[in-house]
Amino acid sequence: MSDRSDVVIVGAGQGGAQAAMSLRQQKFEGTITLVGEEPDAPYERPALSKEYLAGEKPFEKMLLRPTAAWSEHGVELRLGQRVTEVDAAAHRVRLEDGSDIAYGTLIWATGGAPRRLACSGHDLRRVHTVRSRGDVDRLRDELSSTTSVVVVGGGYIGLESAAVLVKLGKRVTIVEAQDRVLSRVAAERTARFFEAEHKRHGVDVRLSTKVACIEERDGAATGVRIESGEVLPAEMVIVGIGITPTVAPLISAGAQTALDGVVVDLHGKTSLADVYAIGDAAAHRNIHAHGALVRLESIQNANDQATVVAKNITGKTERYESIPWFWSNQWDLRLQTVGLSQSHDATVLRGNPATRHFSLVYFREGKVIALDCVNAMKDYIQGKALIASNRTFDPSVIARAEIELKTLL
Repeated sequence: MSDRSDVVIVGAGQGGAQAAMSLRQQKFEGTITLVGEEPDAPYERPALSKEYLAGEKPFEKMLLRPTAAWSEHGVELRLGQRVTEVDAAAHRVRLEDGSDIAYGTLIWATGGAPRRLACSGHDLRRVHTVRSRGDVDRLRDELSSTTSVVVVGGGYIGLESAAVLVKLGKRVTIVEAQDRVLSRVAAERTARFFEAEHKRHGVDVRLSTKVACIEERDGAATGVRIESGEVLPAEMVIVGIGITPTVAPLISAGAQTALDGVVVDLHGKTSLADVYAIGDAAAHRNIHAHGALVRLESIQNANDQATVVAKNITGKTERYESIPWFWSNQWDLRLQTVGLSQSHDATVLRGNPATRHFSLVYFREGKVIALDCVNAMKDYIQGKALIASNRTFDPSVIARAEIELKTLL
């Protein structure tokens, strides 16, 4: 069976869904086909490790649009299907059921698959990841028979999951290979604050600790053996150690690659004709990273790139220059990060962490490049304007929490 669509979007996550919606908002009148590997219509994913895991938010409330609305807006959903091959020359994708779809333009928005542990026991029953609704449903089904949980990975997913599980009455241990949590996304001061917060709630946080293997009985996980030889008891193991971008069909088709993803320009175009890539799978040169090639795993990045691509497809010349932002809810704390801090040369603290209301401001050559804001919404909103200004600021003035950041502009 062979079909044709003016635009084929591969990946029905938030980026793919936003691309389809943005095309219609830009008055695109051609046909749109949205191919998704999961059986569900597009839904919001941040809630998976928070409200949905906690049982506080029903799945229906997570849908980006009612399922019927997609057809009403002329978007055909092909759900429960994975693209196995891209023929860039013929402008055609092949699905795992053997059918083909010819395209005029292809948007690749697949995100990535959770990275698995490389040790023995990584594929046992009761070893989970948190990436899809199905992942969390399987995890929730086992909670009633679970007392102790080991979470491998101290990033957003690991910390958020740990916080929810403690609230549900579970004993939780976090195992992190680096010397601090949030090592990829936050400076030590922010990281130590969240480490202390988890410990205050009874979480056993093991830093600079690597997993040797997962112990098992009758095919199910019973504990995590760390390299010291100690076994951490666990009826459940959650692995949150990042993702691997799902880009194999594009690589086979000849797309240029970097950082495990596919390279795109500031318009979202890959090296393949009429093929764009957005979100977790797209490596791009970011003006807020000093022009470095980066691959950002965030809802904001996926949505904003989707909007840029939709505008370019409909004839408008648009560049992706958005200031990145990220957020995480843990306990009663809301961490909002704006900007990219990786190349900072100085930091300044605004407020007092003891009050659970503060911001860490990152500088490079006197310019504000990022902020970690904990229960500090005003700093987050106003700090974004400081980043956008590209001006130098006096750190001693920034440090004065009684001064609103907007007054410095």
